[in-house]
Amino acid sequence: MTFWDHLEELRFVLIRALLAVTLCSVAAFLLGDDLFKILLAPTHSEFLTYRLIDAPADFRINLVNTGLTEQFFVHLRTAFYVGILFSSPYIIYVVAKFVAPGLYQREKVLALQLVCASYVMFLIGTLVNFFFVFPLTVRFLGTYQVSPEVSNMLTLQSYTDTLLGLGLVMGLVFELPVVCFFLSRTGLLTIDVMRRYRRHTFVAILVVAAVITPTGDPFSLFIVSLPIYLLYELSILVISKTG
Repeated sequence: MTFWDHLEELRFVLIRALLAVTLCSVAAFLLGDDLFKILLAPTHSEFLTYRLIDAPADFRINLVNTGLTEQFFVHLRTAFYVGILFSSPYIIYVVAKFVAPGLYQREKVLALQLVCASYVMFLIGTLVNFFFVFPLTVRFLGTYQVSPEVSNMLTLQSYTDTLLGLGLVMGLVFELPVVCFFLSRTGLLTIDVMRRYRRHTFVAILVVAAVITPTGDPFSLFIVSLPIYLLYELSILVISKTG
């Protein structure tokens, strides 16, 4: 194939990827009632996480809408995020099919492992956020009061922005073992270095968590920092087993 043939093929790959995102986003938008029934589950005490930690049965957060177009655009943004999440396997497939002819067999196997592991770890990160990080964060901050005379009134936009923002952050954070594995394979990172700089890494994790946490409060900082450090320890274990 000539350069222009490759460019034409790339154009079709991008069109198929965009079409997949569009179709999944439209489907998520049309299933909005079911989608938001799931996303709004952490606002009341019947949510699985609250029942596991034996939270008070009367816990409930009532969300409000303060803008004329706010609910519509929240619906659009959420559907688009979900559309990207669910169309990613197909996008990965078409991109891999485009790139594969230029790789050796060993490179194809390694690339497939890295891509699949990256997607799985991103999904795990979003699930950890939805069932652990976000519920504990919203329960703590949503009920926190400096005085009984001051009541909390959370907006739908604030709720969804925090949920999706933390979901994206935790999804990217869970890529840490995959990144460390790749760097170890290229020789840029060794297990001795990771073990030697454990304390430095812990401080760096606190700083990074403070930057990426949307709310910026100490409770959320701790909730986000803990999984990151555990992932760092998991990365050491992965490198030691595969090295």
